[in-house]
Amino acid sequence: MATEIFIQLGIVLFIAFFISLIARFFKQPIIVGYILAGVVISPFILNLTISNEIIQVFSHFGIAFLLFIVGLHLNPKIVKEIGAQSIVIGIIQMALTFIAGFFAAKFLGFGVLPSAYVGIALMFSSTIIVMKLLSDKKHLDTLYGKISIGILIVQDLVAVVVLMFISSIGAVEFSWISFAFKNLIIGGAAVIILFLIGFLIIPFVTKSIAKSQELLFLFSVCWCFLIAALFSILGFSIEIGALIAGIVLSISPYSVEISSKVRPLRDFFLIIFFIILGLNIQFDNFNSVLLKAAIFSLIVLIAKPIIFMTLMALFGHAKRNNFLVGTTLAQISEFSFIILALGVSFGQVDSELLSMITLTGLITITLSTYMITFSQSFYSKMFFFANLFERKKTRDKKEIRKNYSAVLFGYNRIGFGILRALKKIKKDYLVVDYNPDIVSDLKKLRMPVLYGDAYDTDFLNELPLDKIELAVSTVPDFETNELLLETIRAINKNAVIIARAHQIDDALKLYNLGASYVLTPHFLGGEYVSNMIRNFKTNGKDYVEERGKHIKMLKERLEKGQRHPEVES
Repeated sequence: MATEIFIQLGIVLFIAFFISLIARFFKQPIIVGYILAGVVISPFILNLTISNEIIQVFSHFGIAFLLFIVGLHLNPKIVKEIGAQSIVIGIIQMALTFIAGFFAAKFLGFGVLPSAYVGIALMFSSTIIVMKLLSDKKHLDTLYGKISIGILIVQDLVAVVVLMFISSIGAVEFSWISFAFKNLIIGGAAVIILFLIGFLIIPFVTKSIAKSQELLFLFSVCWCFLIAALFSILGFSIEIGALIAGIVLSISPYSVEISSKVRPLRDFFLIIFFIILGLNIQFDNFNSVLLKAAIFSLIVLIAKPIIFMTLMALFGHAKRNNFLVGTTLAQISEFSFIILALGVSFGQVDSELLSMITLTGLITITLSTYMITFSQSFYSKMFFFANLFERKKTRDKKEIRKNYSAVLFGYNRIGFGILRALKKIKKDYLVVDYNPDIVSDLKKLRMPVLYGDAYDTDFLNELPLDKIELAVSTVPDFETNELLLETIRAINKNAVIIARAHQIDDALKLYNLGASYVLTPHFLGGEYVSNMIRNFKTNGKDYVEERGKHIKMLKERLEKGQRHPEVES
């Protein structure tokens, strides 16, 4: 028996590996490869005989470890770090998407409870996929990246509540009395006790064993299993117990290290879970399942982004950020699969609905991945559509005057030092930023600031770029800096232009486009550029020598294989 199971797992993992390679070639998340591997080994294609009991046990482990690691990143202190905008946008978006999904499911003939499950599944976006793609694009520190991450955190917190709710009513017939006693009293008391342990005892325990990596790993896994078992005894699911175990352990100063230790274990078991999702797709009534999944996908790919873009516009953001947030979060979440799987295990929904949500996940994750990966070109093609989701503000025309000698695009940590340098050389300057909060704060300080997006050609044409002597961009996005250089150089050959890049290849491309100097934070920080501005002012000839030395240094590093330095905000 053991040999047979080992052989079965070997075949399944080989198929998953091969299909995941193909998915990676098409720039798709590996999760897509796992689900497709399940489809391949299903009776619909290869019809491999797999021990369902062993596979189910492995999938429960995968979900438990996934939620354990999610909990490790949900430190209660993180609530303070979420911007008010992300909280409001996230909550309203989830409510509106839930309503859209619920009524779409009702229209398709589903009952109230299955329709509610559909609404819940569609309202979440994937933290794993979005974080990975934004990290690959070096967009975690952009405004739209930060807002997207804040919204994802809000969604994760809501997902925790939803999972606890479903788990608490799953094993018993629903009634408000049973829910109140079971969830609020028993579960609530357990959570309070665990958090007291987390605050008073866990930090001392982890500190005493942190010197041994093996002991820290063993303690973490032991804690996860014990708390999961405790919640199972109390009538909740083991997945909820694992999630609470992670949240309590997040209080520990070693939570990041614990997460990195447990992640390989999670990844292995999670592979099995996603394979099972593909394996259990219903093909008996495939045309009907596919049609309904396509309708749900339209809600996620079209209605959901429109909701995001509208809410972003109401907060006064530029159309590009509105568009990028909407398209970045246009997929369903790993939580969607977990919630539906729990619903099936409790008998609240049937497996056909899980098949529909799985197909919805495949469609939305696949398409949204391309939308995120090629976001700039996609935005350029949808520019006129994005215009519909920007509040038409009357710009303060007196800010756009003809005697500015310097323009700073992007007021962040680096921009702060550069702005001090501009003040010291006594140049009339203008700050341009697409974050309405930053613009409001600078206006209170009576600084010359203008709300606008440097990637908006129409906006750039309003600025007196033909008259400036110096332009500095601290915006981390390569395409934005590329457009700035091309726009300014077309009308102003003599201006000193300083841009920003995080990859050596991008820095060299910007130099080829005519940049006087390229700020590379990993190698030379913003303070170095600030000193250059103080010393060289706007004399273009003084930048030539520094430019040459920098290009030589970048090429040397390129030869050593340092193509992708770590990003520093």
